[in-house]
Amino acid sequence: MVRRALPERTCVGCRRRAPASELLRIVAVGDEVGHYSLRPDPARRLPGRGANMHPDPACFAQAVRRRAFGRALRVTGIVDPGALAEHVDAQPPTTGQPDRSRVASKVGRPT
Repeated sequence: MVRRALPERTCVGCRRRAPASELLRIVAVGDEVGHYSLRPDPARRLPGRGANMHPDPACFAQAVRRRAFGRALRVTGIVDPGALAEHVDAQPPTTGQPDRSRVASKVGRPT
């Protein structure tokens, strides 16, 4: 039996590669004026070009700061990340990156 490789995508926030199943797909939905809103696509079924991101607030903040959504989605208008921000904030972080807040400190520990 031949094992197939899982498709990998790059997170637009942290720029790390991960299996597509670990990333959240994002699409831009536009109106007639040229304003676009970012929509999460967890089922990966919405039409149009998609960008991928870890469902983590840190990756979302990095992507917004770097203005990565417009470039990744090839959008030349105003991008509103409001709906995407609500979706990312509502979910607990599930990235493959270690959670640095839970690492025990060795300071003050007897040797």
